[in-house]
Amino acid sequence: MNTMNSIAAGADAAGAEGQFGLQNPGPSLRGRLIGSLLAAVAVIAVLQALVTWRTALAETESVFDAQMERIALSLTGGMAASVLGDDALNSQEHGARDLIIQIWRADGVMLYRSPSEQLLPPQTVIGFSNVRAGSADFRVYALRTRIQVIQIAQDTATRRQIAGQLALRAVLPIALLAPLLMLIVWGVVARALGPLDRVRKQLADRRPGDISPIATDGVPLEVRPLIDELNALLARLARAWDTLTHFTADAAHELRTPLAALRLQVQSLQRAPDVATRDVAAERLLTGIDRATRLVEQLLALARQDGAAQAELTGLDLAALAQSAVQDAAPSAAARGVQLALIAPAPVPLQGQAGALAVLLRNLLDNAIRHTPPGGVVQVQALAGEDAAPDRAVLTVEDAGPGVPPEERQRVLDRFYRAPGALGHGSGLGLAIVKSVADQHGAALRLDESPTLGGLRVTLAW
Repeated sequence: MNTMNSIAAGADAAGAEGQFGLQNPGPSLRGRLIGSLLAAVAVIAVLQALVTWRTALAETESVFDAQMERIALSLTGGMAASVLGDDALNSQEHGARDLIIQIWRADGVMLYRSPSEQLLPPQTVIGFSNVRAGSADFRVYALRTRIQVIQIAQDTATRRQIAGQLALRAVLPIALLAPLLMLIVWGVVARALGPLDRVRKQLADRRPGDISPIATDGVPLEVRPLIDELNALLARLARAWDTLTHFTADAAHELRTPLAALRLQVQSLQRAPDVATRDVAAERLLTGIDRATRLVEQLLALARQDGAAQAELTGLDLAALAQSAVQDAAPSAAARGVQLALIAPAPVPLQGQAGALAVLLRNLLDNAIRHTPPGGVVQVQALAGEDAAPDRAVLTVEDAGPGVPPEERQRVLDRFYRAPGALGHGSGLGLAIVKSVADQHGAALRLDESPTLGGLRVTLAW
């Protein structure tokens, strides 16, 4: 049947995916998280290193400029140039041996120069400036007093080299900590995704057919809705599997009786001693075949309705469907001497499945005709709007049969159940099919006593 085939196909597909894996797996969540975080850490580390490098260079330049200014100020105050020797120069602050010092008298006569192959031009800008002498560039600070001009210079290449070394010392901790931070990120992501690995292992270790809920202990809050939806899906699968199991068992049980009866009738036909007895046996055999055929048709109809729960609804006219169903059932009603009446004064618009509603009407009419005695009436009504209730569509089918006791009205909706003393040889599936279609369309189904005909009245309201 459709339902059985659908579930079997789903099981085969699930087994194939479990054995061979997904054909087009999506990107790894772990890989995306770790890759993105590591890339972010690397970019931030590089930016921080660049900022630290530039800041260290700028601060080093500022320190060197301040050092040059302090040395120049220390050489003022009336100190005689003649007594300023190399020992005095070497006693200056750290880094002074990399400096070039020249002292000029106001009239342009050089009073002192430090031991260096480079000679700075005597004319220079007072304060800080950049000067090229020979093949080198120098950072120069000039200080003018009343009697002399003091020049302090430093090779920019040496200056950058020292500044770079100091900046490298500042950047080195960042370069060493970045890999450690990446390892921490790797470990944190792996630990955070641990519950997902446990869920995967739970599913991988399950036996075939195990659709019990997945444990949610320790599952992150962000993943909990996904696990809840998966558990809801498993619960629906469990209900569908139980329904299929019960349906299969009931169908097998119900089919056993008519098949056994057919065998007995065939044997009676074979043992018939004369033509009259053979004709009676043949008639009974045909009746048994008709019963078995109807049972199989109802089983197939019920299976189709169970498998069509998600079919798309379209606009239709319930009154037109009722009229068509009455016309189709007219020969059967005439053969039993039952009169059919239809009350449908206006179109009844409805959203539904035309095929499913036709099955519903056919089963309601067949059930009513079989339980109505000859000469009785079966009445069908399809009303909408003011004739029923505002914004509602109502379908009623009434018969003049014995009806159903109040205590049995809920049970007759179960599959393969027939009320005690019911007329005819039904299978107990007609009203079960009606209930399945009604649930599929969201219609309220009610069974009560017909006030006009005295039998059963079935009402469906949308």
